[in-house]
Parts: sequence; structure tokens; C-alpha cells
Amino acid sequence: MTTAATTETELTPEPPAAAEPGGVRAVPEIVRRRLRTLDNWLNPHSWLVTALIVTIAAILRLSGISSPKGYIFDEVYYPTDAWDMLQHGVEWDEKTNGPAYVVHPPLGKWLIALGELMFGNTELGWRFPAAVAGTVMILILIRVTYRLFHSVLLAGLAGLLMTLDGYQLVLSRTSLLDIFLGTFILATFAAIVLDRDHYRRQWLKALEKGFDPAKTASVPRIVPWWLLVAGITFGMACGVKWSALFFAPFLGALVIVWRVQARRSAGVQGPFLAGILGDLGWLILSFALTLVIYLATWTGWFVTDTGYFRHYREANGMSEPPLIGALLNLWHYHHEAYRFHSGLTERHIYQSWPWQWLLLGRPVAFYWNNSGNCGAPSCAREILLLGTPILWWSFLPALAALVWFGLARRDWRAWAILVPVVAGLLPWFYYAVKDGRTMFSFYVLPALPFLILAVVYVLGAIMTPPEGIAQGKARSDRQLVGTVVVGAYIVLVAVCFAYFYPIFTAQVIPYESWSGRMWLGGRWI
Repeated sequence: MTTAATTETELTPEPPAAAEPGGVRAVPEIVRRRLRTLDNWLNPHSWLVTALIVTIAAILRLSGISSPKGYIFDEVYYPTDAWDMLQHGVEWDEKTNGPAYVVHPPLGKWLIALGELMFGNTELGWRFPAAVAGTVMILILIRVTYRLFHSVLLAGLAGLLMTLDGYQLVLSRTSLLDIFLGTFILATFAAIVLDRDHYRRQWLKALEKGFDPAKTASVPRIVPWWLLVAGITFGMACGVKWSALFFAPFLGALVIVWRVQARRSAGVQGPFLAGILGDLGWLILSFALTLVIYLATWTGWFVTDTGYFRHYREANGMSEPPLIGALLNLWHYHHEAYRFHSGLTERHIYQSWPWQWLLLGRPVAFYWNNSGNCGAPSCAREILLLGTPILWWSFLPALAALVWFGLARRDWRAWAILVPVVAGLLPWFYYAVKDGRTMFSFYVLPALPFLILAVVYVLGAIMTPPEGIAQGKARSDRQLVGTVVVGAYIVLVAVCFAYFYPIFTAQVIPYESWSGRMWLGGRWI
């Protein structure tokens, strides 16, 4: 893990550098170092580790995915909606033979419908897309970690920890919406990290071509393709669940801060004002793409006449002009759905509060059955949405350490990890205190990759001395001890995952064995 090389500090003005042979301007080494990004992204070792871990993750998520039979927990809603959407283009109420009123956007259900289109209205059909999304999430996490830390080892550890997390495993094997939401949010974060690197590379190229920030108030014109990609993936996230919007101001702030830091590193005087209008303009364009993609997820509702509230204005004696009328009807739909969400305070046996989530204070039981042959007088089968305890109980200490490293090392990566954690958790604290809204622990999923990144950051710090690792230098005792500690931690997480695996996948086990796994007693029952 590098430290000083990636720390954002104020650039000390240096005298203009002479041009190198070939017309390339000699950029001071300190500027090059501060604008440096990952160049060796095709490193075959990193892709080998990626392929190995993703394969293991896919096997764990797909093996026996059709069991248990029938709908479990909220599968009574989303797979049935998805199947109806294949038949009618919109969610359908079979009891009334008319459109169903639902309060989540359509994209997640359309993705479930793809699985049903491939494998039929079966357990495999409606769970397969979730398994694919969960595996893709691990793939993205590995590559993002490699991009952040330039370390094959840390990238592999990040992917392995998510692979061995029971919480992510259960949601990858269940047909709910949250796994799709989490995957698109992580993809959006990955895109803005790539945008950061692209922006810095373009600045370095501009300096090499002779651009002198000391002689002009303008900045080079840089088209942020990856920022536009982020707008598309964020639109997909919003098309799964509206809670994706919690991340918008936080990720937008990261984009602004990273661009200002890049301009400061390049030697721009007044780096905030120098390019802020361009930054805001591109962000607005990116969010415009988000809106377009979000509306596109409602295509089934637009192109049919049978969607709920599709002709609300006409039915209530108001004018309904083409296109505008449909948009106004959709706005009314959203208004009513928001009222539903904001007024949802009905008590539920498995509800929990945000301050319980990282402590595993109230996991959700997705499935329970006490039948089957386990060789004991009484048996148990359960799917419990429980994070691997050793891993999850590391999150809070890791976050505290991350704040310290962010302040002490002035490391941009620490804040890049902390900001989406705050985006994924803080709004739920607000709604819990404000109106006591009904909540469940699976709401934390979009923040999970960043919580794992916090742990990985700390593991990297444990293995790396404060001064960093010098090229060709032998490992110190400090590094060896740190490596042993990290290795022991990974083994503990793996053993803990294996121990709880039966209650992640509804395996038939003796009741006493099941009871022994209820470490927090009634809180987990």
C-alpha cells in the first residue's frame, strides 16, 4: 500500500521546465507523482486472481440455488411481478385482473424477468439473475480495489472477503431487489474512480504538451467519458430502488473534490474556481443521463395503456396531452409511492434499526422449516440473512481506523471509502429518528462493498510499515508479523463462514446444531 505517493498536498510552485526531445515538455517529477494513476491495469496476475475468486464466488452462489422450493420471504412479490411483466408489460394483479399498484421502479423486476424468460417461472429462473448480480458485484469490487491500491494481494482479499460473507451470499441467492441496487451503486463508484484517473492522465498529457497553468486562467478541455458512464449506471440503480438517490450528493461531492485536487496538483492557481463551472456542467449532463435511463426503465408502463395510474389524468377529467400527459401521470404515481414509503411505520417481527445493522443486532429470517432427515430427533432448515460475524464485527473498528488514516496520512483513498459508507447508512439514521420508518437489515447492502474496502485498507496498513515498502528491500519483522496477523484474520473469517454456511443455504441440520449457531440468542431467532 503506497502512502506518500498518493497523498494530496499543496503543490509548491517550481520554475518552468524545458521541453524534452520530441516536443514533450519536461514535467517536474513531483507533479508526475501527484498525477500518477494505475497504468498496469492489464497485469495478468491481477486478472488471474480476479478470475479465480469470481469462479469460487459463482460456484457458491449458484450451487443448489433452486433450493428451497417455493417463494421465500419477499419472493412472493418480485418474481411474481416479473412474470406478470413478461405477460402484460407491467405488474399485474391476478385477483382483479388489472394493473397492480407497486412502489418500486421496474428495472430490478425486469432483470428477474430475464431469468424467468431463460429458465421459466421456476426457482432457478427467478434466482439466477440475483446470483449473476452478486457475482458481478464481487468482480467489480476486486477491480476497484486493484485500481485504488495498485495491489493484487489487497484486490484478492477484498474479493475473497465478499465471497465469504453470508449476508451477500444470501441476497445473491434470493430474488430480492437489493442485490441489483448494490451492484449498480458499486458500478457507479467504479466509474467515478475511473473518471478520476482519466482526468488526471489528461492533465498530465496537457502539461507534457506545453500547457502552462501559470500563464492562463483556462483549463484543458477534457471529456469525462467515465463520468457519463456513471450517470448511466446510477440511472439503473435508481431504476431498481429510489434509495439510490441517497448516494447522489455524496458521489457528486467526491467528483468535485477529486477534480479540484487534480488541478491543484497540476499547479493551477485557485483550482476550485478555475474549473468549477465545467465540473458542474458535466455533472449536470451525467445526471441528465441518469434521468433518461431511469425513465427508460419505465418503458413497459409508457408503451401500454394498462399500467397503474397510466391514464390517471384522463380518468379524473383532466387534460392528458401526448407525452406530457404520460409524464404527469408518472409524476402522480411517484407522488403516491413516496407517500406510501414515508408513511410506512407498521411493525414487523424482523425489522431493525440502522444502529443495529453493523452489530448484526436483528438479522432477517428468510426461510424456516423443521422437517427433513438429519439423523437427530429434531431438525432445522433456515436461511438467515446474517453477515459472517467475524467480518461484520470488524467493520466499526475498521471505520474508526479509516478516519484516523484519512487524517494522519491525508490519503484520498480513505475518504473515497468513507463517503459512500456514510451515504449508505446516514440517511437511514435520519428516517429512523424522524418518523420511525419500518426498516430491515438488507437496506445496508449498497454500503457493504465500502465497508469491506475499509477492512481491506486496514489490513493493508497492518502489513505495510508507515514509511512504505521500498523496491527490492527485504521484508522487515514488522511486515512479517503484519502478514501473519492478516493471514490469521482471513482464516478466521473463512472458518466462521463455513460454520454458518448451513444457515445461509437452508441445509438440514440437527436442531441443536442450529441452536448453537444462534450466538445472540433471541435477537437471531
